Amino acid sequence: MHPMLKRAAATQACMDRFAFKPVEPGVRDCRDLGAHNLHHMGRSAKLLNGWKGKTWASALRYIRKQGCTDLPALIDKMGLERIPPAAALPGDLIGLPTESEGFGCSLAVALDNGRALALNPATGLIEPVTPKAFVAAWRV
Repeated sequence: MHPMLKRAAATQACMDRFAFKPVEPGVRDCRDLGAHNLHHMGRSAKLLNGWKGKTWASALRYIRKQGCTDLPALIDKMGLERIPPAAALPGDLIGLPTESEGFGCSLAVALDNGRALALNPATGLIEPVTPKAFVAAWRV
């Protein structure tokens, strides 16, 4: 399969599973979104899938238990290459600023034309957004 078709299929799978659904810690959150995308891109999501809690506090404890200070450090530990956010292709992971203490970012999946599938704090849903600021991005 052509690499861009694989990326398109992965992002469509994420849209089908997550778009316009409410955020629930441990059920439907940015960790689950990122792991689902990695799986469809043929990459291991072992470190992301390790957390099985139901609260944001347990997620932070899991990140720290892995020896990481925040979510970007956990993604770096997975071995994904950091890229400039403007270079993100569909299916790449993007770290967006978050108001949640200690996480460092919220994971999003790059879609197309500068859009990303991300947690929207204004609505409490996972939906396509056009980010205005970035923390980091990783090539998948």
